[in-house]
Amino acid sequence: MRLSVTSESFPLAEVFTISRGSKTAAEVVTVRVSDGRAEGWGECVPYARYNETIASVSAEVEGLPEDFDRTALQTLLPAGAARNAVDCALWDLKAKRAGQRVWDLAGLPKPGPEITAYTLSLGEPDAMEAAARKHAHRPLLKIKLGTADDMARLEAVRRGAPKSRIIVDANEGWSAEVYSDLAPHMVRLGVALVEQPLPAGEDDMLAEIARPLPVCADESCHDSSTLAALKGKYDVINIKLDKTGGLTEALRLREAALADGYRIMVGCMVGTSLAMAPATLVAQGAMVTDLDGPLLLAQDRDEPLKFDEAGVHPPTPGLWG
Repeated sequence: MRLSVTSESFPLAEVFTISRGSKTAAEVVTVRVSDGRAEGWGECVPYARYNETIASVSAEVEGLPEDFDRTALQTLLPAGAARNAVDCALWDLKAKRAGQRVWDLAGLPKPGPEITAYTLSLGEPDAMEAAARKHAHRPLLKIKLGTADDMARLEAVRRGAPKSRIIVDANEGWSAEVYSDLAPHMVRLGVALVEQPLPAGEDDMLAEIARPLPVCADESCHDSSTLAALKGKYDVINIKLDKTGGLTEALRLREAALADGYRIMVGCMVGTSLAMAPATLVAQGAMVTDLDGPLLLAQDRDEPLKFDEAGVHPPTPGLWG
């Protein structure tokens, strides 16, 4: 088996800002796996929050042995971006060799389109209101917040998009006091869900304070081994393949979370359609789908995912799976 790793940069249509900083391009790692007859590929987005860089992720992939399968991969690499790209490439390779779709190989129902959130990056209230008005036709908007003075931003987005369903992502930026102050206002403004209001590792207070709207674990939930620590603190978990380390573990996490009574959100880093493609399978029937990475790009893969009024559609064979 031959394996290759490349880094690629895809410019964004606009600067994208969250509470931890801004970016102007999607910096991704692309992995290709070939058996001499067929080739599969996958993409990951190294994330500084988890001490990942293009160089460190590439080195993890390049350090793999010459011969391994998807089962062995789960122990050869930890959950994270590197394993994600390789795992998804191996799924794609298997599908191409078999002449079947990945969902058939995984024993999943044939997927359909899912309405996806569109993310408004963190900015001044006037700018966020203008962005909300521009995208008010979208059924689901996600607002990046995470500062001590977010009330004006919430009001501004709701003015700009009075009919859209809204979810909020604080990216670990609030204290328990700030969250408690904002929670009733989020309910008043019709916010459907709030992601990761408190820092991971400092979120025990969520088990003690009122949660008047669903609270979703993002940075606090990586793979199925992290699920037990969320009990009593969260109502929803955000499954991202760059956190789970691929489609294999993402499907395992979804099954375990549903069995434990959690609802499911499926999210993404800022990447291309290749990174979103496997996640469309995990997103089937989810409470929230947030796979808008390609919509934020100025340039995407050659055979991108289809987005329309029905949502984000599963990939064509020419893209993945």
